[in-house]
Amino acid sequence: MIKGISYLSFENGLSNNESIESALSQTKNNGFDALELSVSSEGVINTNTSKAECELIRKKIENSGVFVDSIATGMSWGLSPTSNDKSIREKSISLHQDALKVANYLDCKALLFVPGVVKSPISPEIVRYDRALDRLREAINQMLPIAEDLNVDLCMENVWNGFFYSPIELRDFVDSFDSDRLGVYLDIGNLIGYQQHPPHWIELLNSRIKRVQIKDFQENFDWTGSFSFCDIGAGDVPWKETIAALDAIQYKSTIIAEMLPWDETILSRTSAAMDQLFKFK
Repeated sequence: MIKGISYLSFENGLSNNESIESALSQTKNNGFDALELSVSSEGVINTNTSKAECELIRKKIENSGVFVDSIATGMSWGLSPTSNDKSIREKSISLHQDALKVANYLDCKALLFVPGVVKSPISPEIVRYDRALDRLREAINQMLPIAEDLNVDLCMENVWNGFFYSPIELRDFVDSFDSDRLGVYLDIGNLIGYQQHPPHWIELLNSRIKRVQIKDFQENFDWTGSFSFCDIGAGDVPWKETIAALDAIQYKSTIIAEMLPWDETILSRTSAAMDQLFKFK
């Protein structure tokens, strides 16, 4: 497994305005081997970034010695492929198709995307579950041929979107497309937010897991049933069992830490925690 950090973990990452040079430098200086990039409708890397611009970015990556083979997008939070508004759905599909092309220009082999929203605190609408499923299937049917043509894995992330809270449902949905290019971007920490056990998801999804992202949460199960972000290793993710499950399915790719909110020592603390848990050093 390869130790990595998400672009979103940098000071200006969420706004997609951290310079590539800064991201690469901080990645290396804090002991990470890999960086996951971010693409959005605006910012340093966006859906209009040209092939020539991507080639210049790729040269900077190669010169840095940092491993980069994945890119993430959260565009579905604002423009969901499952929206009740047809024009928003069409715009979302178009943007994600462009994101796949940008991923290819950057020689990234995987694109993380949020597979729409049923209900979420950060989404403006609520979508009936069966309609969301049908709309996502339609969206993937339009995105997947591009992913297959470009040899870029289209990876559905498990997030707090009221959608795919069962590993069996997610597994069967992925399998229904019969394509090696569609898979899962498993976010270990997000599972804690809906009372799931990460090792079970890893066992059930198995080879469908294309990439892995990590964070940690503390469950404060009192009358409020709340939980909060915390440093990796300080929360309720069962790390020993989770890592053993990844080993059991022979997962060899990147482990990308997505740590929010940013503070001045979050990168160094995360790097040290990953070394301790995953035995990277």
